[in-house]
Amino acid sequence: MEVAKPPVFNGEAGKVGEFITACRLYSRMKMREAIVKEQIQWILSYVQGRSADVWKENMLEDLEAGEIEYELAGEFLAGLKKEFGEGDKKAVKVAELRRLEQRGRTIEEFVQEFRRVVRGSGYEGRPLVEEFKRGMSGVIRRKLIEVKRSLTSIEQWYEYVTNLD
Repeated sequence: MEVAKPPVFNGEAGKVGEFITACRLYSRMKMREAIVKEQIQWILSYVQGRSADVWKENMLEDLEAGEIEYELAGEFLAGLKKEFGEGDKKAVKVAELRRLEQRGRTIEEFVQEFRRVVRGSGYEGRPLVEEFKRGMSGVIRRKLIEVKRSLTSIEQWYEYVTNLD
């Protein structure tokens, strides 16, 4: 079975969660038999660029010197997350949400991406609906101007625009 490898992680705070999820999935599917040290070294091979290079070098030295040991690769990933943090996770999510646009995606793809980004953003109610509408393509937004229905929840909006498209 083919499993996607994680993207290269360069220390960017907004990408650490995505990187950790990809590493967990790959290691569960392809590295069950590998010892923890090998799993960690494999993960570190995808840590490249910017401030991540310095951190990786320090981590490798500490691991090789026996100054740090992990019983599980998950402990290492938790440390990586703590090190690079997601900054103020809510602020990162809000910034990502503000940049999110449908562009060339189908509405179904946009809805799924919007759902992912909105988790942890703190947005809800009317402001959430407004961000959702702002991110949609102009064609669909024009169709929404004609909406006479009273849609109150974001779930209703997801369903409505999916059927509208």
